[in-house]
Amino acid sequence: MTDQWTLNRRNFAGRWQGCGHWFERDGNNRLDLQVPARRIDPTLYAISFSDDDHGVWDGSGLALAPGGRATYPISRATYNAGGGCWQFMGAGGQSSLALDAERPRFGHEINLFFGRSRSMLVLLWEPFNGCWQLQRVGAVGFRCQISSDPEPNRPECGTPIAMLESVQGWVGQRESLRPQPGVNATAEQRSPVVFEPRQLLHNDCSAVMPDGLVFSVPWVLPQEAFSLEIGGRLGAELFQQIRIHFNALGHLTGWERCRFQPAAA
Repeated sequence: MTDQWTLNRRNFAGRWQGCGHWFERDGNNRLDLQVPARRIDPTLYAISFSDDDHGVWDGSGLALAPGGRATYPISRATYNAGGGCWQFMGAGGQSSLALDAERPRFGHEINLFFGRSRSMLVLLWEPFNGCWQLQRVGAVGFRCQISSDPEPNRPECGTPIAMLESVQGWVGQRESLRPQPGVNATAEQRSPVVFEPRQLLHNDCSAVMPDGLVFSVPWVLPQEAFSLEIGGRLGAELFQQIRIHFNALGHLTGWERCRFQPAAA
């Protein structure tokens, strides 16, 4: 059985470089999801491991860190102490566990892998007039600089509907994972699923991002159960979808990952 720390190492080990695209609200509280407010090039994450249980995370070109840099040790013993990290084979990230008025942000980082490419999406909500509104979106198309694998082509689609209609009817497998501190959480068994665009495009804010990413989320987080929907057209014959579920109290209840491919002729 592969634990969460081992999946984290398999997914993230590498020297990842790409251009960061950041979409942020302006002085009129307008969030333009087509033209980034900032581009940070290069954005670099170097994640290395000295042995099976210890490593170092080193980043530069970071949008939110002081001076744009951060370095810290990582280890099996301390990984996911709060329970907000999640890993599947070929997908991983971290999530806020609940809406918390004592915290300045409600955020999620989603990474979708294909070979040694990594498509990262960051979604950040912040308090505004008593509500949680979507404040920033970041997207980075990382490529591992120590890999010689050929890069997959990302089909380009101008709108969420255009992208998702192109994968309608693809078949896949669904896995789910519940929040649990530490490294021992395991995904529940796979079940078959067929992709339909409405499975993803059911929130009031939907957009296509660089590197084949797409998402559908609430502009303002509701006072009822909701889910955040993220997808990635990672290649001609691969689409991944991540669903992040919250209950009516604003508590995270689980993550789902689906991998879709064209149905056999």
